[in-house]
Amino acid sequence: MNLVQRWTRRPQNVWLRRALFQVHLWSGVILGLYVFAISVSGSAIVFRNTLYQKLSPGPKTVPITGERLTHDGLKQAAVRAYPGYTVSYVFEGKLPNQAVEIWMRRENKQKQRLFNPYTGGDAGPSVPAGIKILAWLADLHFNLLAGKLGRAVNGIGAAFLTLLCLTGAVVWWPGVETWRRSLTINWRANWKRFNWDLHSAAGFWTFLFIFMWGITGVLLIFPQPFQNLVGHFTPINQPFRRRQPVAIGDKILRWPAYLHFGNRWGWPVEVLWVILGLAPVVLFVTGMIMWWNRVLAPAMRRAGRDRAAEAVLQDR
Repeated sequence: MNLVQRWTRRPQNVWLRRALFQVHLWSGVILGLYVFAISVSGSAIVFRNTLYQKLSPGPKTVPITGERLTHDGLKQAAVRAYPGYTVSYVFEGKLPNQAVEIWMRRENKQKQRLFNPYTGGDAGPSVPAGIKILAWLADLHFNLLAGKLGRAVNGIGAAFLTLLCLTGAVVWWPGVETWRRSLTINWRANWKRFNWDLHSAAGFWTFLFIFMWGITGVLLIFPQPFQNLVGHFTPINQPFRRRQPVAIGDKILRWPAYLHFGNRWGWPVEVLWVILGLAPVVLFVTGMIMWWNRVLAPAMRRAGRDRAAEAVLQDR
């Protein structure tokens, strides 16, 4: 049989497929925790705009009692409440009965608190815990909690995720006679076969979505080449020209974000994105189990036999 025939019927014997299997296996192991973190955080922040609105309590009101503290008096009250901190900003409310927001800093730590402008008492955090959690998840998803450097690393990770999808598509092909079996899960099989079926079927049915998230992730983090390409074929308006109609090029540039977050077509699609966004987690877990069965467990058994044989030799 020639190469095409072997690839069609028995791809497991083709050297290129075996090589790509190793690439897929080890890139999956290396990228595993990254994919896990990005998938979980991405699913968690799909509804972030709606949740921000729901969790935002609005301006906090306080009773008007006595004379209002001066700007310096508010700063002194904040420092008394949090010794060692220095006040960086004081934001006074628009109405007399609104609490004042004060930002304070100590080395790399920052606090954002509300204070009663009449008594100087601490009125609680200015940002609810739920919003802080969402902001932390968003920072993890976009910047890997590491600012510009983390954002660049994230873009490179998205590119490798795309490569992982492509090698997975090649490795998935089992042959013309058995390909239908790789679309389903044999629920009666032993746990190793079940794990393989779950990985194979989940990878097939979610391939286009994961591939799309990888490509759009690269475009969102490194947008300039895409902008140059679009601008070569159609005009793009400058962001500050708000009175101009939206150009076709601008509409095209928005599509990577629409596709990545699914926030263009309403909540049903967003729910679907949340569910499908966890598919890489399933692939990561099942892939790690296969790696354990194929690589780590045999290596540990060989190491155990070698130690046993060495112990026998020493006893002689």
